[in-house]
Amino acid sequence: MAEKNILAYFKSPDEAQGVARKLEALRVVDMSIDRFSAYPGGEENGIMHPITGDIVSLASMTLNSSLSNRSAGILGAADPSASGMSASEDGTHGRDILLTVVLDESVFHQALNIIEEAGGLV
Repeated sequence: MAEKNILAYFKSPDEAQGVARKLEALRVVDMSIDRFSAYPGGEENGIMHPITGDIVSLASMTLNSSLSNRSAGILGAADPSASGMSASEDGTHGRDILLTVVLDESVFHQALNIIEEAGGLV
C-alpha cells in the first residue's frame, strides 16, 4: 500500500499529543511532535524560555524568546510580530508545534478529520 504524510501545526504540545494518541489507532508508520522557531537559538532542548528580566533584544521581550546570539536577536526584532502591530491573516500565529505523520493511504482522510476536529492546521 502507498503511504501519505501530513504536517499539522498546533498551538501547544498537549494538543498535538492528544491527536497523536488518537492517530495511533490508525496504521501510522511514523509520527513525531516537534517545536520549531523562526530564529536560530530561540530554544534550548526544545523548550522556549520565559522572560527573565534580562532583556537583550526587542525579540526577547516581545516574542518571549531567549535568542542565543546577537544576530538572531536582530532578526527576531525585525519580525512584524515583534512590534505588536501585526495580525496573522492565515491563522498560523502561535502555532509552533509540528505534528508529522506518515500513514497508510487508506486512512489519510480519516486522519485529516481527526487533526482538523482537534484544531490542527494542515
